[in-house]
Amino acid sequence: MQVVFNPKDTNTFASASLDRTVKIWSLGQPIPNFTLEGHEKGVNCIDYFTGGDRPYLISGADDKLVKLWDYQTKACVQTLEGHSHNVSAVSFHPDLPIIVTGSEDGTIRIWHSTTYRLENTLSYGLERVWSISTQIGSNFLAIGYDEGTVMIKIGREEPVASMDPSGKIIWAKHNEIQTVNLKQMAGEEVADGERLALTVKELGSCDLYPQTLQHSPNGRFVTVCGDGEYVIYTALAWRNKSFGSGQEFVWSNEANDYAVRESSSRIKLFKNFKEADVIRTPFSAEGIHGGALLGIRGSDFVCFYDWLTGKIIRRIDVDCKQVYWSESGELLVLTTESSFFILKYDPEVVASMIASGEEPGDDGFEDAFDLVQEISEQVRSAFWVGDCFVYNNSSWRLNYCVGGEVSVLHHLDRPMFLLGYISNQQRVYLLDKQYGVVSFTLLLSLIEYKTLVLRGEMEAAAETLKLIPTNQLDSIARFLESRGLLDEALEVAQDADYKFDLAIQLGRLDLAQDIAIQSDSQSKWKQLGELALSAGELDVAQECLVHAKDLAGLLLLYSSKGDAAGMESLSNTALAEGKHNVAFTCLLMLGKLDECLDMLIESGRIPEAAFMARTYLPSRVPDIVKLWREDVKTINAKAAESLADPAEYPNLFQGYDSALQIEEQLKAKRSELLPAELFLEHENDTKVDLIEQLSSLHVGDAVNGTRNEEYSDADEEAEDVEHSDAVPADLEDTVAISENPIQEDPTEDPSMEDTAEDFGSVEVEPSDGIGEELIEEDIPADVDVTEAKAAVDQYAEDNFEAAMEEMVGVDDEGAGFDKADSPIFGGEDTYDEDLDDDWGLDEEVESKQD
Repeated sequence: MQVVFNPKDTNTFASASLDRTVKIWSLGQPIPNFTLEGHEKGVNCIDYFTGGDRPYLISGADDKLVKLWDYQTKACVQTLEGHSHNVSAVSFHPDLPIIVTGSEDGTIRIWHSTTYRLENTLSYGLERVWSISTQIGSNFLAIGYDEGTVMIKIGREEPVASMDPSGKIIWAKHNEIQTVNLKQMAGEEVADGERLALTVKELGSCDLYPQTLQHSPNGRFVTVCGDGEYVIYTALAWRNKSFGSGQEFVWSNEANDYAVRESSSRIKLFKNFKEADVIRTPFSAEGIHGGALLGIRGSDFVCFYDWLTGKIIRRIDVDCKQVYWSESGELLVLTTESSFFILKYDPEVVASMIASGEEPGDDGFEDAFDLVQEISEQVRSAFWVGDCFVYNNSSWRLNYCVGGEVSVLHHLDRPMFLLGYISNQQRVYLLDKQYGVVSFTLLLSLIEYKTLVLRGEMEAAAETLKLIPTNQLDSIARFLESRGLLDEALEVAQDADYKFDLAIQLGRLDLAQDIAIQSDSQSKWKQLGELALSAGELDVAQECLVHAKDLAGLLLLYSSKGDAAGMESLSNTALAEGKHNVAFTCLLMLGKLDECLDMLIESGRIPEAAFMARTYLPSRVPDIVKLWREDVKTINAKAAESLADPAEYPNLFQGYDSALQIEEQLKAKRSELLPAELFLEHENDTKVDLIEQLSSLHVGDAVNGTRNEEYSDADEEAEDVEHSDAVPADLEDTVAISENPIQEDPTEDPSMEDTAEDFGSVEVEPSDGIGEELIEEDIPADVDVTEAKAAVDQYAEDNFEAAMEEMVGVDDEGAGFDKADSPIFGGEDTYDEDLDDDWGLDEEVESKQD
């Protein structure tokens, strides 16, 4: 059923058979060396013991039994009972003192390999177990079932080791105890993270399998705990000092005081190696913790007891995993699965309460502890150095915490566990899974300085700062920055980049500028430029932005200052560097519209150029349309033909003629670049509707009854003197011009009727002023003024017939009155209804007499 080679003698192997026997064979021999008999049914599985000197072989059979054999004496040493079905797999763990057995009943049973006590039973509901596999140097265990495979982790990852204050390290490999001494490294240069070349010595062995090793506070004794027992040895000679039964063992802060958890409700206290008291807990104790107070852990809380009286001091409701006390006994850390809490213990408050006769309640004394800090990091291993808590977290990062402020000491490249700190070497020591020792520098002066800063003792901290090496000053500066002490951090910082960042935060432009000049970094110049802009230092900002080649920032600066020369230079720089968007913006703001169009054309943005020309430079539209047609023709000839040219189809371009006139008027103004200080005076200049303004001029001409194209030079001069080419001042209150822009019929040639509509509606109210004005303008001098004025008033009141009666005596041949030029009468003897509406005449008259 199975064959296994002997790991201690590879020339021999064992076989399991359904004939109820286990046979031992040698290579090259056809017959077995001997046979082990004892099972009542067929044997399914076997395995050799790999650790220690014991010549053991284990077998499992269909009789539901597991037998342990001594293959030298050929005797059965132990029979393990408990499975309810055939035993299908057995295994000795190569590193842990356990035997693992699996059965067709679906369970895995874990037995102690020394006491043969059943430690645990596992069931994962995957039907029958068929195989078990382990790996040397690993705590993982793989199990094969009918319906799947399970991998579990058993035991603890952390090596069983301890270090005393002098640097002597003791660790356990199985039952063997080994030791190394760090004093042999004194005087040697050691790099951080380098594995130390230490000489390992055999110290002795243990009768029990060590699960924990602990030095006493003074380092004179070492306790080994495991297999439900504990043994106290002398550290130097490894002699037995004391022993007893117990599940856990912890030391007090005093050298010879300790506690033992015998059961889940009974904890014994010892003083000078003699039993002094017994604490019987009203809850199930899951673990105990040593230190200034005795901690007894429950399911989701921890209670602290006094070592001398055994009375409860405080109950803290937290799912605690480990407790770490500082050497002074004033600070402690409670760790959980995802975070840890820093607490401060006040023994004076507790002593005063006890002295006053106050008895602790079920939860102890409420004021015994104060919460200092909660930090969301999982702690793997830790210890205290004064008031500094050193630990490594779940990411295997080595950190230290002073006053709730966490600093990273080193990023570990593999799992390591903290051993301790040697003050005269100022180094932290760690141990990996392969028992390799490494160290990292942690300066006491650094810890002391941070402690003084947290206490607010800045003068003493300044003195301590002198003792800290220069290569640690940047770390100090970052610590000061985290505490909000930016000025102090700037004085301490050594790294130029870091000093620049601090100067930026403090607004120290002069210092930041000096650093930027030395480094000549574009990123630094850009940061400094932004800071100078926000501070209003425009000259400094301009210098920084030029060094940083920040074209966008320069565009903002020059446009804000109204610096035309700067904009001109920036446009050239942007063009040279291919930043067309910045160059285009500069040219547009400078009024160089032709260059803007040329840039769009050169960059292949012909459609955008056409639309821009239609808006700003309509005179260039025909040329750009030709280019556009040629460009589109390469893709679609029919689409190219559909592009209309205003020179060919003027009726399709509404207001095009007006736009040409406006372009000509604005051409001279584009070169007038006003300084930024005049912005408020000209803020509304760009809000003028040029089309409406042009329409107003046309309507004013129509009201005056004149046609500019027929004026002689003399007439024009006279008109300028008398009316200044504008609506008279006394007409401003009576003539209202519509806000509608000029509109042209896109399909037909504009007629007089349409032109009148395009000019908009003019409403005329009765007024002496307008009557006089019309008499002077349109009525001959020999006409009776009274009759003419009455005619105008009747006309303004929408009474056209009455107005005509008043005008009977007026000589239509008089000077200055031309039917064809009149804004009221058309060129024909036909009444224009649209024109009548535009002038506010609601009565419809089909014809009129001259």
